[in-house]
Amino acid sequence: MPRISAATNAAQRAETQRRILTGFGELLFTHGLPGLTMTDVARHAGIGRTAVYNYYADIEELLIAYALDETERFLDGLRESLQSLENPVERLALYVRAQVEDLSRRHLPPGPAMAAVLSPASFSKLADHVGELSLLLQDILRDAMAQGYLPAADIVQLAQLIHGTLSSSAARGDGSPEAVLRTVRFIQLGAGARFDDGGRPVSFSQP
Repeated sequence: MPRISAATNAAQRAETQRRILTGFGELLFTHGLPGLTMTDVARHAGIGRTAVYNYYADIEELLIAYALDETERFLDGLRESLQSLENPVERLALYVRAQVEDLSRRHLPPGPAMAAVLSPASFSKLADHVGELSLLLQDILRDAMAQGYLPAADIVQLAQLIHGTLSSSAARGDGSPEAVLRTVRFIQLGAGARFDDGGRPVSFSQP
């Protein structure tokens, strides 16, 4: 039997881990977390139950790994999309739109729902990771204020208010394009953005 190289073995482990996380996410979306077992995940992922335990000790550890993975992939995609826009008000719109759409399709968004099923230590780990989203939003707001597209304000407090609005929007479960557009414009105007007759952002230095 040919020996398996380290690189091949690492790729195999990564593939197995991806199958576990994908299978778990699908079950989380279709059946929810209550009553979900490691056996269910193994069966859905098409691998042995023992193999799942080689990667994750229990459902909570699997849940936090899944949430962190989803958040990291969301952040990577969002950062890449933001690089294509220069105007900070348009970047704010993209951020809000992406957040509403993502939170609307997640079965367990970060927040009280997660806190109810995770230990304090696990929830703290997730909160630290999700905090990167807040820093990203703060950077967008800071640029908008520096360029005169938003009035000066407490950036941290404003980011918290925006995230609170996003959570409320996601809780309503309406991810339709019209609802997303309303949320985007509500947050932009609430932050103090101004627009010309064509709907383009204008700075406060413009008449």
